[in-house]
Order: sequence, then structure tokens, then C-alpha cells
Amino acid sequence: MHLLMIITAVTVAWTLRYFGNIPQGNWNWRWERSLFLFLFPPLLIFMTAVAVLCMGTQGQMGGMYTGSFSYILALITLTCFSLLCIKLALQGCKSIQSTLQYPQLNLAGKQARILPTKALFAGQIGFWQPELVVSQGLLQTLSPAHLESVLAHEQGHYHYRDTYWFFWLGWVRSCTAWLPNTEPLWQELLVLRELRADSYAAVQVDPLILAESLLLVVSNNPVTEEICCAALGTIGGVNEIHRRYRLEERIEALLTPPEATIKTQLKSWHIFILGFLPLATVIFHN
Repeated sequence: MHLLMIITAVTVAWTLRYFGNIPQGNWNWRWERSLFLFLFPPLLIFMTAVAVLCMGTQGQMGGMYTGSFSYILALITLTCFSLLCIKLALQGCKSIQSTLQYPQLNLAGKQARILPTKALFAGQIGFWQPELVVSQGLLQTLSPAHLESVLAHEQGHYHYRDTYWFFWLGWVRSCTAWLPNTEPLWQELLVLRELRADSYAAVQVDPLILAESLLLVVSNNPVTEEICCAALGTIGGVNEIHRRYRLEERIEALLTPPEATIKTQLKSWHIFILGFLPLATVIFHN
């Protein structure tokens, strides 16, 4: 019976990911829809494994005897998930330790670490309380107005705690790389994260100046993904053509009036409660 639960959870998760297309249109709707497709299938699998582990290897469920195979399978799954989390956390801590070696400078009232490179880089590195990191090349190249727009964008990342939340989303990505559409959904969430930070900054600075800064940073130093890092130059995309499209999307969003927020069918986090349903099966085990 426990094995049937696991097979059902994996089948539902795989089906949702395979047939759930990445939405188009309003980026608020895209965010909620993409986050659901990215998180719900792994949550269902994780909760099923936890339920099987709680029920153990003895007893009956639905008139069927349980065995040790499903228990061992759930234990291996949760162990792998835990090891991946520890691995990513250690990589994140290593990045933070490297960041702390750089000298600090006060930029517009904010403490920033100065990266000794001519490349153009600005980003938040850390977990819940990330450090602002900017390169010497950025300070030497950008005008005060452009630098202000970059700092406003990075403040958006800090406001939404993007480094913290995307650490956990990155963990989910690593755990479920075998599910369909994991990478496209991850790239979609990355660009939506940047669109959100752009929108936050556009309220405080001239959107045109921010768009020019984005072009300068991306053209001089395309940013690669790092653990616990949220940077202005992060574009997202599985290939060069897709990255160029994502860059054009961000610039177009900055140069056009903000979209009206539409009502969606996904009401906050309520839909994710369904992912915890496997835990309810524990009461039927005896």
C-alpha cells in the first residue's frame, strides 16, 4: 500500500510538471503559476515520503500489509534530499566567507563589499541578511545616476529576501532535476525575480537609467548562477537566444507602463495545503 502511495505521488507530480505549461502575460500571474508548478510536485513527493516514514514497516493500511521496501525507499529519498541541502548550504557558506574577505565601502548610506575586478558586477550574496557586493569596475564605469539605479535594484532583492528564498528553491531544483520542465521553470522564476526587483527599483529611480545600467552590466559581464546570489545581470535562459529574449523582456518592462495586477485563481499559499494530504493517510495506518 505504501509503495502504491509513492507511485501515485510520483505519477501526479510528473504529470503536473509535464502538462503544466509555463504561463504567459501578466508577470504577477506568471509568478504564482510558475511557483505552483515548480513547488507543488516536489512537496507532494516529499510529504508522501515523510508519511511513509512515519508509518514504519509494520501494520496494515486499507486491508493491505505494509513492507520494508517502501520504507527504505522513502528513507533513501529523504536522506538524499537532506544531503543535497547540506551540500548547497556549505557552498553558500563558502561564498559568504569569500565575500567577507573583501573591503567595505559606504555607498549612498549602504555598506558594500568591493570586489577587486574590472568586470561589472553588483549583487546580494548571503542568506537572510545578504551582503551587497559591487566590483571596482562597476564603480569606475557607471555614472552616479546609473550606480544609484543599480543599488536600487539590489535593494529590491534585499527587500524581498531573494537570496534566502532562492536558496530553498535552488534546493528544490537540485532534488527534482529528474522531473519534466524543472530547468525551464527555474529559469522562469529567475527572470521573474529580476522583473520584480526591476519594478521595485523603477519606483525610486528613472526606469530608462536602470535599463541603460542593465545593458551595460550584462554586455560587459554576463553573470553565471551562484548559490545565495541575486545580481542585476542575472538574465536566465537555457541558451544565448533565450537569454537575449529575457534581456529584451526586462528592458521592455522597464520602458512600458506597469501592468495592472490581475486577479488569479491561486489564492496565496492555500493551494499548497493539498500537498500535505499524504500526511492524512497516517491515521488510516494501524
